[in-house]
Amino acid sequence: MARAISDIQSFQPVARTLMGPGPSDIYPSVLQSLSKPTLGHLDPLFIGMMDEVKQLLQYAFQTDNPFTIAVSAPGSAGMEACFVNLVEPGDTVIVCRNGVFGDRMRENVERCGAHAVMVDDAWGAPVNPEKVEAALKAHPEASIVAFVHAETSTGACSDAQALATLAREHGCLTIVDAVTSLGGVPLKVDEWQLDAVYSGSQKCLSCVPGLSPVTFSPRAVEKMQARTHKVQSWFLDQSLVLGYWSGDGKRSYHHTAPVNSLYALHEALLKLYHEGIENAWQRHDTMHQRLKAGLDNLGIGFVVDEPYRLPQLNAVYIPEGVDDAAVRQHLLHTYNLEIGAGLGDLAGKAWRIGLMGYGARDENIALCLKALEEALR
Repeated sequence: MARAISDIQSFQPVARTLMGPGPSDIYPSVLQSLSKPTLGHLDPLFIGMMDEVKQLLQYAFQTDNPFTIAVSAPGSAGMEACFVNLVEPGDTVIVCRNGVFGDRMRENVERCGAHAVMVDDAWGAPVNPEKVEAALKAHPEASIVAFVHAETSTGACSDAQALATLAREHGCLTIVDAVTSLGGVPLKVDEWQLDAVYSGSQKCLSCVPGLSPVTFSPRAVEKMQARTHKVQSWFLDQSLVLGYWSGDGKRSYHHTAPVNSLYALHEALLKLYHEGIENAWQRHDTMHQRLKAGLDNLGIGFVVDEPYRLPQLNAVYIPEGVDDAAVRQHLLHTYNLEIGAGLGDLAGKAWRIGLMGYGARDENIALCLKALEEALR
């Protein structure tokens, strides 16, 4: 039974080491930034900080897109913002599905009243460009190709540049899920000519959950402006939000922004900038190689073939005869260490070990390997 209200006291969480699929360990300075004095969301000082967040997000995404903002909601809202603004009833969208989050893209397309043409690949495999090309040839009416760059449910990384090239050759825009890839592996929005890209604050940026960085290319903005149907979501209608984030003239009120969370995002992005994005990509890969060596010694194998493996999201097979839940509970209760369970086709068959942002460091790897070795004994 629930305790009496009179017995409830201030919540004091345990300090965990977060090595699951997200959220990740948060930089101490990012946590500290949350306690800074709250400003009004139209305060000139806060507006100035928002402009800096835009610049820092452009750096993280490697883009000059003017329409680069943080949606005041988690990555799932960033996903929905991309779909509801770019997909209209009756549209045909090529949707690539090789895990849980590709299927969520399908859900968004169908809820927009559009037709989803599915391109399916096995869980743990990247999206196959040849299948995408065949779907585009079979459906010349398609206007968008949607795919997950870094599939969080499997740890597979797809070739975003190749998929975007195919989309452009067939006159399509791209919608790209970069929730787990931003800050962890190369993601070059302008060089690869990606059109609508969304991410999350709680993965490789090591910020608090609840914000979704998004960026829209000029081509995507043109499509939004040419819509013939009203966007089905008022809150996520980017034509309304842009008036709040735009640096031109007076800011229009749209919603009360999560002020302190944006402080945290500002600090997290500043950490990424000072490290250097290429250094961050290299650090994630280096830490992955160290984790891999230790897992090899424990006889634990990877779900994804090495060329397509995400360094920041390591999906590994559970050894035969090992109790999935018992091991994860042991790690949580004995070591205050969280690793993730498998999803969908991998439920009960795999663990997902995150090396994201601040969490991608030697002491976390040493703790994880020690705890797994003990649990497996």
